[in-house]
Amino acid sequence: MLDYKLVEAFAVVVKEGGFEKAARVLHLTQSAVSQRLKLLEEQVGCILLVRSIPPRPTASGRQMLKHYRQVKRLEEDFGHGPGSESGDFTSLSVGINADSLATWFFPAINDFLDAEPVLLDLSVDDQAQTHRLLRDGKVLGCVGERSQPIQGCRVEYLGNMVYRLYATSQYRDKWFPLGITLEGMKQAPILIFNRKDAMHRVLISDKLGQQPDHLNGFYLPSSEKFAPTIASGRVCGMLPDQQAGEYLERGEIVDIIPGFTFTVALHWHCWNLESDQLGRFTEALVKGARRELKIVE
Repeated sequence: MLDYKLVEAFAVVVKEGGFEKAARVLHLTQSAVSQRLKLLEEQVGCILLVRSIPPRPTASGRQMLKHYRQVKRLEEDFGHGPGSESGDFTSLSVGINADSLATWFFPAINDFLDAEPVLLDLSVDDQAQTHRLLRDGKVLGCVGERSQPIQGCRVEYLGNMVYRLYATSQYRDKWFPLGITLEGMKQAPILIFNRKDAMHRVLISDKLGQQPDHLNGFYLPSSEKFAPTIASGRVCGMLPDQQAGEYLERGEIVDIIPGFTFTVALHWHCWNLESDQLGRFTEALVKGARRELKIVE
């Protein structure tokens, strides 16, 4: 049987990114934390942690983390059901893509957060990558584009985010005086979230029949800064309808490839646990997302 004090020490080392930080959180000495991890590895008979900077779990370690977080989630439920008088908070770890976090996510769950003693521990990644956080046991649930359930998890459709390519009218007239062309796209500066971001290439290919072999990328890994940077007139870029609305109303940006969109269907994945609080969060998230996002029946 596992000694969960040892497992907790392992989980905190991974979460905090080091033995010294974990020791402060656990109110132990660094050597005591190291000894607990050593004892745990002896108990299970395998290496759980690569002693790198920061330390990272092995494949066996990821399975241990997943098991620990599932057990911890169920244990926390005993003291935090509806009507609980405890003033303690519990933490829900969630993986989410940056655009969702910047637009619809909090409007969807604000009522839940007002009613429940919950703290969120959010991890941000590309919508195509968040499921890895769940698979590795780093989060209880994630928002992502994958529609198929992950093993041991449930999945719920949330709704669609629809993206279009925007710029100022001055930018459009400067770089595309004769309309959108392949050569124009090669020369015009374009705003890109990061190297994983490919939606602009797909939309351009849909319009022109092929992708440019080169783009002048202006990389900006901040969803909140995308719309104002596009409105500055320096770049064009992809925005979801939720972010573009107010700028369109003020006439600050225009859709430079009308009729062409890139749609991301978002889904909520979470562990298939009999957890009341996780269940209530899921219910609130799905209901709120379907209010905030475009729904395809």
